Amino acid sequence: MREALLDLAKEGLVDSVPNKGFRVTAVSEKQLDEYTHIRALIEIPTTVQLARTADPVALAELRPVAEEIVTAAVAGDLIAYVEADLRFHLGLLALAGNEHLVEVVRDLRRRARLYGLTALAEQGRLQASAEEHLELLDALLARDETAVHAVMTRHLGHVRGLWAAPQPEPRSAPDA
Repeated sequence: MREALLDLAKEGLVDSVPNKGFRVTAVSEKQLDEYTHIRALIEIPTTVQLARTADPVALAELRPVAEEIVTAAVAGDLIAYVEADLRFHLGLLALAGNEHLVEVVRDLRRRARLYGLTALAEQGRLQASAEEHLELLDALLARDETAVHAVMTRHLGHVRGLWAAPQPEPRSAPDA
C-alpha cells in the first residue's frame, strides 16, 4: 500500500505528510484550466473526426454506457456516474485508433479528479450533463460534425463552468 502511495506522490496526486501519512493534492485553478484546455484541444477535434470516420456499430455499442451515465445521474450515484463516464469517453476516443491519445486523456481526467462533481449534482445539473452523452451519440450517428463540436464544447465546459461551484455575486458598495 505504501509503495502505491509513493507512486501517486511521484505523479503529484498525493502529498506525503510527515508523521501523518498522505493526503490528496489539491488541484489549483490554473492546473484545472490547463488540463481542461489540453482536453479540449484533443477531445473536440478527435470527436468531430469520429463523426466522419467511426463505425456506426461501434458508436451504437456505446449507447448502453451512455444510458448507464443517465441512470446513475438520476439515482445520484456519483461513483457509478464517474465509472460509466470514464468508460464512455475513453471508449469513444479509442475509436480513433490512437492508444496514446486515450492514455493522455485518462491521465488528464485523473489529475482533474472530477473537480466540483458534487456541486454539479447538488445544483441539479448532473442529469443534463449525463444526457449530453446520448445527444453526442445521436450527433455522431447522424454524421453531424457541427452538432458534435457544439455538444463536446458544451460538455467539456462543465469541467470549468457547471462543475465549478457557483461563486457568490460581488457585493456592491452601499449607497451613500
